[in-house]
Amino acid sequence: MPVHVIDHPVAQDALASLRDKTTETGRFRQLARRISLILATEASRSLKTAPVSIETPLETTACRQLQADIVVVPVLRAGLGMLEAVLEILPHARVGHIGLQRDEQTAVASQYYKKLPPDLSHSTAIIVDPMLATGGSAVAAITMLQRAGAEDIRLICIVAAPEGIAEVERAHPGVHIFTPAIDRELNAHKFILPGLGDFGDRLYGTV
Repeated sequence: MPVHVIDHPVAQDALASLRDKTTETGRFRQLARRISLILATEASRSLKTAPVSIETPLETTACRQLQADIVVVPVLRAGLGMLEAVLEILPHARVGHIGLQRDEQTAVASQYYKKLPPDLSHSTAIIVDPMLATGGSAVAAITMLQRAGAEDIRLICIVAAPEGIAEVERAHPGVHIFTPAIDRELNAHKFILPGLGDFGDRLYGTV
């Protein structure tokens, strides 16, 4: 399975501050947006383009423009903290939403909401989920998108655990993962170590 570790210095700088337990909510949101811009740029690097002819103020020139139909799918609620940045890079993308809740005892993800655009058979779907921990939510989201017809599916996350990567690889080996960090392991409560805590709680100030 292709795992792309994004070692961009700006992404790594933002990640360091996101990990810092003293980073306050407002600053955390700014950093989440900054790192998401870089991840979205990397995840869209291989999108299809088509040649076009453009009239500049001085002459006609050959250019290339995006040809791909793109669907961005944040996993609620934490994924919403990355959505705006992704849409800044891909403003013409359609947006779907998937709501998944993880059982704190079993770590199994259950669906409570799904709203996807129609006809994903020719779309590139980008799942936005900041924490790839057990992989349960990612696998469930990928499965939903495949059932909706999507074949080109990519996942961007801010921190990934080896266990989550392995689970996605087992269930969906063709999905590309883009992340600036593969952390050490999950603890007994299925939190990523060293991680950055609960992304959604830190993003929305509900710690």
